[in-house]
Amino acid sequence: MTAWRRKRSARTMTALAAAAGACASLLTGCGMLPGDARADEGTVTVMTWAPQDTKATNMPGMPAMAEAYARWVNATGGINGRRLRVLTCNDHNNSVSAARCANRARAEGAVAVVGSYSQHGRTFMAALESAGIPYIGGYGIADEEFTSPLSYPVNGGQVSLLAGNGHQLADHCARVSLVRPDTVAGDQLPELLNAGLAAGGRGPAADIRAPEDASDYTRHAGRALAGVGLAADGRTGSAGGACVTAVLGGRTDTFFDSFRRLRQDGPPVRIASVLGSVQQSLVDRTGGPESQWEGAYATGWYPVPSDPRWAQMKSVVREHAFGDNRIDPADPGVQTTWIAYTVLRAALEHVDGAVTARTVQRAMETMPPVDTGGLTPQLSWGYDDMLAVRDHPRLVNTTVTFQQVRDGTLVPVRKGFVDVQGTLEAASADG
Repeated sequence: MTAWRRKRSARTMTALAAAAGACASLLTGCGMLPGDARADEGTVTVMTWAPQDTKATNMPGMPAMAEAYARWVNATGGINGRRLRVLTCNDHNNSVSAARCANRARAEGAVAVVGSYSQHGRTFMAALESAGIPYIGGYGIADEEFTSPLSYPVNGGQVSLLAGNGHQLADHCARVSLVRPDTVAGDQLPELLNAGLAAGGRGPAADIRAPEDASDYTRHAGRALAGVGLAADGRTGSAGGACVTAVLGGRTDTFFDSFRRLRQDGPPVRIASVLGSVQQSLVDRTGGPESQWEGAYATGWYPVPSDPRWAQMKSVVREHAFGDNRIDPADPGVQTTWIAYTVLRAALEHVDGAVTARTVQRAMETMPPVDTGGLTPQLSWGYDDMLAVRDHPRLVNTTVTFQQVRDGTLVPVRKGFVDVQGTLEAASADG
């Protein structure tokens, strides 16, 4: 074992010990110690949470997908003969609700939280750790998903997407502007994009900070154009090799709408983003082949929505979601929930004896690599699977996919997955 892995393992064991100690004090009087959340006779209880009905990011398809998954497995005999009970919770995009969701998971005996989205990792992960409840397949938006010893991420989060976006744009762009949130979380994005650009022999991108909740981004669009050497109105200068990529979540399309109006008939500038900020449903509702997204580059975690590897998930949605329009099979949140429940099923099939939060955690770390049907590389979370990426010691999957909108449809532009592990480790070492 390398010195880095010995150091990481020591940190992990220390964190687990601290979580156990915290639980002993937090749960005094409730009769539950870490890992004691267990399945009822013949039933396994888990929870999926996500924000819904808010003015910011909403991911209602994730809990809806979890419910459809449970109906499917229960209709086909359950998992090892046990029924799957899925609790859902709305974290409302605030820390108070996120804590309430985590506390409810503990109170109702959930043995895991699966396929969920919340930006409030500091709040919910502390509560889960105190109860010994594993967090399987979060969306990858909170840093704690990649640091907690009880977290088992299935994708590479924002760090892999940004590094991958840099790799993808390096093949096409001599000059790049990055439009990103003016937040602490947004501050790490330029470094990651630039690491990918540097790996392709390109210089750093112009860093354009923008609010997450604006209704107009004309001023920021002007700065993005200036960052690639064009006049503010986009009508003068040579745009050859100029690209603008924006990572603003649900406001990304709002930014590019302002960008389109500012440019008018100026020289063409390639646009780009990452999955989650742009997806097939957005392209469809903004005009398909006639939308501003035609020709745009996108970096994702998974195969494109039309890939046949999604066939089983789509079949489950058709047969067990009962027309629930919250579920968009092209949504990376829905896709993440599907993959997370695939992992949960493998873990439950590996548990020998009683199903508890502790035995699920043990299964996650000892079971054979999980085959997700080619939607990701095989996934496992043993000590030797962790990567040397600073601030992300739980990262095990650093692959991305390169996509482009052609004739109104996201299509792959490179066969298979692209692994950005080396880029992330280099950026980590440089930092």
